[in-house]
Amino acid sequence: MQPGRFVAVGDSFTEGVGDPNLHYPNGFRGWADRMARQLGRADPAWEYANFAIRSKVLDQVVDEQLDDALALTPTHISFYAGGNDILSLRSDIGALMSRYELALKRLVDSGAHVLVFTAFDTRTTALLEPLRRRVLTFNDAVRDLAATHGATLLDHTLMREYDDRRLWAPDKIHMNRHGHKRMAAFVLRELGIPHTLKVRELDEWQPRGWRRAVQEETFFLRTEVAPLVRRRLTGRSEGDLAQPKWPEPIRPADGMKRLARRQARARQPH
Repeated sequence: MQPGRFVAVGDSFTEGVGDPNLHYPNGFRGWADRMARQLGRADPAWEYANFAIRSKVLDQVVDEQLDDALALTPTHISFYAGGNDILSLRSDIGALMSRYELALKRLVDSGAHVLVFTAFDTRTTALLEPLRRRVLTFNDAVRDLAATHGATLLDHTLMREYDDRRLWAPDKIHMNRHGHKRMAAFVLRELGIPHTLKVRELDEWQPRGWRRAVQEETFFLRTEVAPLVRRRLTGRSEGDLAQPKWPEPIRPADGMKRLARRQARARQPH
């Protein structure tokens, strides 16, 4: 494949939440940064930009990111949005997917190779069944729209190794370092681009004892669920003050940690 310019737009999935790394902008690395590094190794001419910010809903991604992303004339663009919308039981999935289609068509019409993703179907407790039905509806629509408009579909739901919670961060919503690395390898494989990522093989899962399970669930409710509820009640989100990680194209082959330090210095007030 000829080198080009890969641009990522979306929410926390693409920003890299769950894969903390203080050497990268916003304190996260994530699958898109990991993929970009591999693109740079495959060919130093590859360029990369990433506008994704956590907690953004579809309309925010479209209004705040698409113009800037398309202005960079990407050859490849990844688009993941809508996941935060379906978390709200009040959102209209049909209307949501109509707006999603308008955004997708705009991206495809730019001439870029467009990558879209399904949301992972967790298949967990019956308490989350209403959410799971919304995820299934969202995913079916994404599959249909990808086929209709000629976008490349990365079907996260088919990757059942993600049923293993060792690929997820403590919040149970975002992938952890191992999960993000697997996603980067998955996308690169689908694009036919060789990589040097060492994907961890998972050994047999040892079930938790009930005491450990109670401790972990209590910790999860206190540190993840309660803060989320507070933010929802106050109308605030984690992404309100965040800036895009890589708003200007970089060449990952030049060293992303070095480029991140240079970007941080440029953002400091003088």
